[in-house]
Amino acid sequence: MAVKIRLRRMGAQKQPHYRVVVADSRQPRDGKFIEIIGHYHPLKNPAEVVIKDERALYWLERGALPTETTRSLLRKAGIWARFAEAKAARKPKREAAEPAAEDAT
Repeated sequence: MAVKIRLRRMGAQKQPHYRVVVADSRQPRDGKFIEIIGHYHPLKNPAEVVIKDERALYWLERGALPTETTRSLLRKAGIWARFAEAKAARKPKREAAEPAAEDAT
């Protein structure tokens, strides 16, 4: 199952607000979802972004792919940087390759 972190539109006409949800990528935009991890109100000045850090990191670590808009919201909330740091820390560092022994012919 391909899991995405994306926006689900709510609100009246010309007064949108969005929920940040984790959903199967095959579901429609406003269809069934797995979990609500935050919300986004673009019409407030400044725009209000609230995302549950722990849950967003949980899903990112398990391979959920954010959409472009959601990725920018994760960057604004500082979650994307924390995910990148955690990913870099988990990645094993390569040791310096030992120089090849020269053949004595």
